[in-house]
Amino acid sequence: MRAAALLLAATALVSGCARTQGLGYYWQSLSGHVDLMWRARPIDDWLADAGTPGPLKDRLLLAQRLRAFAVSELGLPDNASYHRYADLGRNAAVYNVVAAPALSLSLQTWCFPVAGCVGYRGYYREADARAFAAGLDRGLEVAVYPVPAYSTLGWMNWAGGDPLLNTFIRQPEGELARLLFHELAHQVVYAKDDTTFNESFATAVERLGVQRWLAQASTPGARVAYEAFDQRRRAFRALTASVRARLQAVYGDASLDDAAKLERKARVMADFRREYEALKAFWGGFAAYDPWVARANNALLGAQGAYDQLVPGFEALFAREGRDFARFYDAVRTLAALPQAERHQRLQALAITR
Repeated sequence: MRAAALLLAATALVSGCARTQGLGYYWQSLSGHVDLMWRARPIDDWLADAGTPGPLKDRLLLAQRLRAFAVSELGLPDNASYHRYADLGRNAAVYNVVAAPALSLSLQTWCFPVAGCVGYRGYYREADARAFAAGLDRGLEVAVYPVPAYSTLGWMNWAGGDPLLNTFIRQPEGELARLLFHELAHQVVYAKDDTTFNESFATAVERLGVQRWLAQASTPGARVAYEAFDQRRRAFRALTASVRARLQAVYGDASLDDAAKLERKARVMADFRREYEALKAFWGGFAAYDPWVARANNALLGAQGAYDQLVPGFEALFAREGRDFARFYDAVRTLAALPQAERHQRLQALAITR
């Protein structure tokens, strides 16, 4: 029974599953997740081990403080997750494949009975992700990107929970806090078949949580570093949101044929890259987004939109609930019980009136 549960969780929660799946995908999901869990050891063991490098011990101690803060101040689950650490020997937990048509930002989905339909498909080996991407319909725009962490939605708490990983443990303090709060939020509320709702909710929790952490428990240096990082990220996300809006206008213009839409799309993307270069110059040459911009297409833009689209509505809902996390989570659970279109409409209405 436990082996079956692990198989279901690994295949469903890493990325979902196509309607017609070969055993190879199930096996890589199962074996990849089992390997990740097998490598994990309790944080206290790592701290007691004389062979653990000092800088890693410092990060694990910070993670313990963040984990305690998540429970006491943000109302996030007090369970087995993030009390162990694993070194995977690679730079990503999984590699996601996303795909979208040439004239749409709507992601192709893969479906599984437990997790529902999601707009990405994950692999533990980058080569496997790229091989799958190469075999997709040539009419799709496709992207493969590394993911530092994923949530098993609490399904694996009986087996030790989601562990801290080398793929993100060395991130700056604010970024580490953001990731932990985001992944724990997935264990609070999860709406089947609604990637945009789930990711926007977790993004809202991470932003609200980091604000509270920096204000209450961080150091001045960490606050300054995160502010610089966050200003650049918000500016970049604002730019890409503008690009998505411009592309949606092109794709939805019934007066244009496909050839004209493709021509206007090319202009929008060219403008995007020019605007990015101007933004980068304003930052003094900060180039961390260069690889993303170089590969930007409908698939990457659509995937990013899932994390951003409903965040203003969730932030407005948090304010409406008195900035109380327990009340906020109850209100989100109520939304999650509604039909997808209705829950999106309510969040969009909240965002307009905030």
